Amino acid sequence: MHSRIIAIGDIHGHSAALKSILDFASPRQEDTVVFLGDYIDRGPDSRGVIEQIIELADYCHVVPLLGNHEEMFLDALADGRYFRTWLENGGDTALKSYGADQDMSKIPQGHIDFLSNLRRFYETESHFFIHANYAPNWPLEQHDSNTALWLPLAEIPGPHYSEKIAVVGHTPQSNGEILDCGHLICIDTGCGLEAT
Repeated sequence: MHSRIIAIGDIHGHSAALKSILDFASPRQEDTVVFLGDYIDRGPDSRGVIEQIIELADYCHVVPLLGNHEEMFLDALADGRYFRTWLENGGDTALKSYGADQDMSKIPQGHIDFLSNLRRFYETESHFFIHANYAPNWPLEQHDSNTALWLPLAEIPGPHYSEKIAVVGHTPQSNGEILDCGHLICIDTGCGLEAT
């Protein structure tokens, strides 16, 4: 049986949605599951999302990437000046999932370690995975935080010079469908966003 690469986009604290995805995909030991970031904030159970990802790593190869919401969390953890910004962008719901309102000390060290060790990107022979966006002519390791984590797909970038297919999240597709441009696939289908 050949191995699969399973990519999962922005979950935003919706542990029930993540469980449904994992139940459907049924990752096997030889599979690699790439998470594109934004595990936390907005939804009701950031804690449960992180617990599922950590547990999944016991069964198959898990590659969790950094999203802009994890970056906001880490900035708030390192410097209290950023705490209010994180709260105003969904961090309040993340804290509530840990039974806290204003106290980051209630977050288990294992979860902090998980969030502190997220990767910026991941590559295979044919694809690369990054949270938000990319510059077609930049090596992946040279991407700055603004491009890799924050820049929405207001304009679709051209193919990456590596000729690999880009898989991104971050920009929710209002129709709830995956955006497939051939050289770029956006799998943020708006988990947790209200339908318009």
